[in-house]
Amino acid sequence: MPEVLKAPLVVEFPFTRSLGPVQSAFLTGLRERVVLGVKTRDGRTLVPPVEYDPVTSEDLGELVEVGSTGTVSTWAWNHEPRRGQPLDTPFAWVLVKLDGADTALLHALDAPGPDAVHTGMRVRVRWAEERSGAITDIACFEPYDGRPAELTGSDGRFEDMVTGIVAPARLDYTYSPGRAQSGYINALSDRRAVGERCPSCHKVYVPPRGACPTCGVATSEQVEVGPRGTLTTYCIVNIKAKNLDIEVPYVYGHIALDGADLALHGRIGGIPYDQVRMGLRVEPVWTDGGRFPDHYRPTGEPDADYDTYKELV
Repeated sequence: MPEVLKAPLVVEFPFTRSLGPVQSAFLTGLRERVVLGVKTRDGRTLVPPVEYDPVTSEDLGELVEVGSTGTVSTWAWNHEPRRGQPLDTPFAWVLVKLDGADTALLHALDAPGPDAVHTGMRVRVRWAEERSGAITDIACFEPYDGRPAELTGSDGRFEDMVTGIVAPARLDYTYSPGRAQSGYINALSDRRAVGERCPSCHKVYVPPRGACPTCGVATSEQVEVGPRGTLTTYCIVNIKAKNLDIEVPYVYGHIALDGADLALHGRIGGIPYDQVRMGLRVEPVWTDGGRFPDHYRPTGEPDADYDTYKELV
């Protein structure tokens, strides 16, 4: 029985967005320990505030302050906090309707255990010691049995308004490549490129997926391709990627290995970036102990004729 390959995989993208006047005031208010909502035409106060009425789609912009105390409307206990969550000890996710608000805000409640949490309990904001204008300026909520918090009288106008945020998006999961790609990966460890041929259209796909993307039929016949190939198209990368030790600018392209009917991705090296061109003939460059080519370099052969790779661009 062949070994089932699997490996942890992380997809991460820090999304930068600008803020409109409503969100800008809300996040700046949190920095100043003020919670703001927005008023709708029918008198409801929405927290967190939105720019458009979810019922009528009207523009919203009348900001009003609400209390930093409130009531839990529903909750769920989190037994095992994950990386990046508000607390590193077990806590409750809660929807809190702040005093003066008509909608609930989702956040964490610091409580000793699920028996200490119930719908209808009173809570208050625990502010973060260092605040920058983000939802994390509310460190969490905590149980509270005192009087409702007094308002500061803020009108939503502050100095040095927050105008943008960076929202990190990340997905952690375990990836298992399956039979076809496992064969491809195992062949790479021997510095070979292996694809699979479709029994219907007879095209060879590298990397193989276990089925023909055109005909939809299963593939099983292995075919060794390359190692040389043709650069079909490419882009010049000018922004340095996090945790990638490659100086910019560099070239990343689609490479059709000889004998393959599908182009794969690879970095192009050994040539100035401004001399890279479509049709360039390339070969893989391996590093000691590497399980896949580090990059592809020119072979010195004449460029391939466009007609030989135009279907793979």
